[in-house]
Amino acid sequence: MLSVGVGPLSLSIGHLLLVLAFVVALIVGALIGRKEKTPVAGTLSDIFLVAMVSARIGFVVRYFSEYQGDWLGMIDIRDGGFDLMTGLIAALAFTGYLMWKRAAIRRALGSAVTAGLIIWGGMSGIIALINQQTQGLPEVALTDLNERPVDLASLAGDKPTVVNLWATWCPPCIREMPVLEDAQQRYPNVNFVFANQGEHPETIRKFLMAQNLNLSHVLSDRQNRFGRVVGSHGLPTTLFYNAQGHLVDTHMGELSRASLARSLERFDPAYLRPATGSD
Repeated sequence: MLSVGVGPLSLSIGHLLLVLAFVVALIVGALIGRKEKTPVAGTLSDIFLVAMVSARIGFVVRYFSEYQGDWLGMIDIRDGGFDLMTGLIAALAFTGYLMWKRAAIRRALGSAVTAGLIIWGGMSGIIALINQQTQGLPEVALTDLNERPVDLASLAGDKPTVVNLWATWCPPCIREMPVLEDAQQRYPNVNFVFANQGEHPETIRKFLMAQNLNLSHVLSDRQNRFGRVVGSHGLPTTLFYNAQGHLVDTHMGELSRASLARSLERFDPAYLRPATGSD
């Protein structure tokens, strides 16, 4: 499962785990803090904020070249660009500083942060293990825009494959299309497949013409089977399969050049050699 539907909204499993870990930390902190009369909810919120801001800064620094000409994109967190290690180090460093300066909250704060990290780390590890067992591209009935059946495995061949689940009515899908179009041209050794969810081929064709998009491998999934098979409850969702057909990364939400570059790093570098003459 890649995401969970919450009413009209969808949360990726990664985001859901962060929320769960934070809630667990708040509960543990409240229980221990009540006994010692040392509330830590505000302090935990500060740590969480420091972690998120630091993770974003770390991501922007790491992929700074991808933000050239898109300075506002650096603060646009809709692309999901956060550097996990930077955020974790910042959170632990800030927690250590607070525990050093404020002895009264050491036990409650230390217990709360530890509980949150155990929940987050443990559940993330389990999900990663499950994803590693996923072998082969999903066997889903897809058609091209002429409504001829397309076998995704045959289309992928022996190259890494990026499958983008999208729809013409989805604003973030539309915003990320130029990024994916550019990537398709830059990386000829990677298959980019655009599996439209639930719309008629003629609707898709008119959309591509109106947006002046030149995309290869645009397919139609009229029954929304692909999303159900992979456990995606929101659009856009992008899946990254290596040359052996194993799912190595997923991204729910809008892709920027930077967040796409991060996911493509999961592929063998030999496949990421740019096309001759590309910049």
